[in-house]
Amino acid sequence: MIDALFSQTNYVATKKMLDATALQQEAIASNLTNINKPGYKRLDVDASFMNELKRAIGEGDADQIHGLKPALTVDANAVSNTKDGNTVQLEKELMKMNQNVVSHALETQLVTGQLLRLRLAITGRPN
Repeated sequence: MIDALFSQTNYVATKKMLDATALQQEAIASNLTNINKPGYKRLDVDASFMNELKRAIGEGDADQIHGLKPALTVDANAVSNTKDGNTVQLEKELMKMNQNVVSHALETQLVTGQLLRLRLAITGRPN
């Protein structure tokens, strides 16, 4: 019974989005750490992950979603604005970090909502 609650498509998808958000934060931290390193190439979560996740959500296949794993890759779209070849831009990283914080807050609220509904079902009390 409880396994069915935690294997619902929406719950599994939200957890995968949380995984990607955590990995995105690691990429941002690495990018900011290496902002002055000559030749450093900006990292980002592989764009194919989100495309595959959207497709799996559309199909409603929780097993397929569960099998997806976000990964970091060099951002092929990032260009260097300096002579040293570093492709990290401070303003873009800070904007990406703010977007990531908002995404994380939303995703954690969605997971928390699922857990609160479970608590309500078990105890009959919302808190």
